Amino acid sequence: MKKLYLARKDKKIFGVCGGFGETYDIDPTTVRIVTVFLCLTTGIIPLLATYFIAWIIMPKKRSV
Repeated sequence: MKKLYLARKDKKIFGVCGGFGETYDIDPTTVRIVTVFLCLTTGIIPLLATYFIAWIIMPKKRSV
């Protein structure tokens, strides 16, 4: 099972969307577009709060 980490290379703000993209083998740009779409359709505050909580909870990937 893959672990979810913040992205180190492909990050724009905090690396949450890049981390989801790397973990699930999805293009991070697609994850960002879906995030913006959900933000606009469901309300900005709930999704931004979820994004910041994910940023706080997700661990940084340690370099090997």
